Amino acid sequence: MDDKIAYPGLARPIGWRHSRGLLFGEMLLFAILSLVASFFLSISAIDIARDPNVVLGCSINEVIDCVKVGATWQAQVLGFPNAYLGLIAEPVVMTIAVAALAGTRFPRWFMFTANAVYLLGVIFAYWLLFQSTFVIGALCPWCILVTLATTLVFSSMTHWNILEGNLYLPQRAQSRALAFVRDGYLEIVVIVWIAALVAFMLVKWWPQLVG
Repeated sequence: MDDKIAYPGLARPIGWRHSRGLLFGEMLLFAILSLVASFFLSISAIDIARDPNVVLGCSINEVIDCVKVGATWQAQVLGFPNAYLGLIAEPVVMTIAVAALAGTRFPRWFMFTANAVYLLGVIFAYWLLFQSTFVIGALCPWCILVTLATTLVFSSMTHWNILEGNLYLPQRAQSRALAFVRDGYLEIVVIVWIAALVAFMLVKWWPQLVG
């Protein structure tokens, strides 16, 4: 459904920042990065299952140690390695992005569902990062890449769905959301969020990294 039909009188922002090519191109790029990270995490999970004392290339020191993280229950919440979820989800996102870049226009319900499901994935990624930081006491570089990549995929997907009126917001909320993305505040929030996350990680782990 066209956003002008769903929200009569609301003007859609225009410009390269709001273009199909940029937003779905970003989704494709970051979904690929997340898929690559999930692939290597899957291989690591197999290696750890074979030998819990294995030494992998992503185990650099006491802080950056994917084996320490991968050997915990948090690494397989559903009974299998969490990375398998990425191997399933990211190809779906990549397919959506490629199809959209080719001109496919998905129904509102489909894009809304994709946004909602991917939000659950982002929440799960940050829960794992919280567990890694405050419970396990070690970081997995591939996990961090997944967290950052899923954040950026979600941002681009949400940006597009706001532009297209796919989130079923009340008209007043849709108007404010359009203004939010039109004025660049969504990008600012994402940049500040990632910068704050990196700064926090440096403050949290720097003494152990240099100690």
